[in-house]
Amino acid sequence: MATPVSPSDSSAPKAAPANAAPADAALKLEEFLPYRLNVVASLASQALSKVYAKRYGIGVPEWRVLVTLGQYGVMTGKAVGAHSHMHKTKVSRAVALLEQRQLVARRANDADMRESLLSLTETGRGVYDDLVPIAVDFAHRLGEVIDPADRAAFERALRKLTDRSAELAAEAALHRNDT
Repeated sequence: MATPVSPSDSSAPKAAPANAAPADAALKLEEFLPYRLNVVASLASQALSKVYAKRYGIGVPEWRVLVTLGQYGVMTGKAVGAHSHMHKTKVSRAVALLEQRQLVARRANDADMRESLLSLTETGRGVYDDLVPIAVDFAHRLGEVIDPADRAAFERALRKLTDRSAELAAEAALHRNDT
């Protein structure tokens, strides 16, 4: 039988407040690579979105659909989602908004009637052509903080992180399907 410990017993472990983190926390979010990458991506996306939101009243998902179609021409919604790493419902909502704004056109896919082929309208192409130089300038201004001597190493590291993230995502999908 355990011996009760009195509240005045100095050898008794002290309970931390419910909201206090342990002093030796195993994970420091500010040093956690996935968190840091997400913060950079989120901040960059927020900054750039101010431009196209103000100018054209579109959000991040609509922007991604617009620029993907601007780059590749005709695609299915599924292909747009795969390329832009967006869930199919987010792509669908973005396409619906862009269609309503007459920036994207949809036509039947004769090869597979279950899906549609998407492309920019003439107006959509005009928006894309207007935004490309702004986006390129933004990317240049964002990247100018990287010393020219470090750029090749940064690009290699980014490519490796992207490739490794894809591998880990594929592994996670396999394990999810195994259960």
